Amino acid sequence: MRPARDTADIGQLLRGGPFHLALRAALAARGLPLHRVQHRLAARGIKVGVTSLSYWQQGARRPRHPESLRAVTALEEILELPDGALLRLLGAPERGSGPGRPASRSYRALVDVGASVEQLLGAMELPPDGGLHSLGHHERVRIGPAGELRSRESQQIVRAHRDGVDRYLAVHHGDPGCDASRVEVAAYENCRTGRVRCHPATGVVVAELLFDTRLRRGETYVFGYGVEDGTGARSGEYVRGFTYAGGQYMLQVRFDEAALPVRCRSFARTGPGAPPTGLADLTPSGRHRAVHLLEPSVRRGLLGIAWDWD
Repeated sequence: MRPARDTADIGQLLRGGPFHLALRAALAARGLPLHRVQHRLAARGIKVGVTSLSYWQQGARRPRHPESLRAVTALEEILELPDGALLRLLGAPERGSGPGRPASRSYRALVDVGASVEQLLGAMELPPDGGLHSLGHHERVRIGPAGELRSRESQQIVRAHRDGVDRYLAVHHGDPGCDASRVEVAAYENCRTGRVRCHPATGVVVAELLFDTRLRRGETYVFGYGVEDGTGARSGEYVRGFTYAGGQYMLQVRFDEAALPVRCRSFARTGPGAPPTGLADLTPSGRHRAVHLLEPSVRRGLLGIAWDWD
């Protein structure tokens, strides 16, 4: 028997929406994993992928096509909901969609390993759009005594562009030779580490950072996390990709005194393989052996710092 509070929460969501939160609550109340839901739909002659079901409950997509709407009707039966309870919520615009969501770029269009990132997200039943965009991001990278990327720390301020967001997806791409299975992700403040998955062939790691609250559209959140690597070959640059425009970004790279570069420069690129623009020489500052770049309003694309060892 469902707890009374859970039943009340589902009832409230079925009355007022949004659709994705109502669907998510109903799935949780029934305790049905998405692959079982998919099998039950298939038994009714309805073909819907697990990824699509995940996108629906995350709010990344809405059922629109006739076959998808037929699936929603079947979901009402599978989840023991009143007839039309979910379909009715699709009749009005979803809160958290529309103008509040900034234009974005896919991982595939942004970085060479974008396909690997999306593969990991799909296996975790997570949409590529995590529902957050950055307002401010301060990142500190430490280069070790062998020139390897030793660690990085991030402090972020984000805003939700849809209701119900409760996690951030951190993506790490190690240098050539990186052993992704040995990369560690640590939550620092206002979050905790969830699932961590890696793609050994490309050195990609995707980690969930779980918040202590669900954000409504327009709400902001501050959190921090770190990544310990040190498993790759000597590094020659650090690059950060931005799927959304806007917000401030600060990157600081600090070098070990046993491995100081002979030249550093900041750069921007529109995508993988694109020529660098905005080149500017950087000089490591005194005893801190660090360089930094500051971009007050980022554009979709790549920002980074590169260095030469000889």
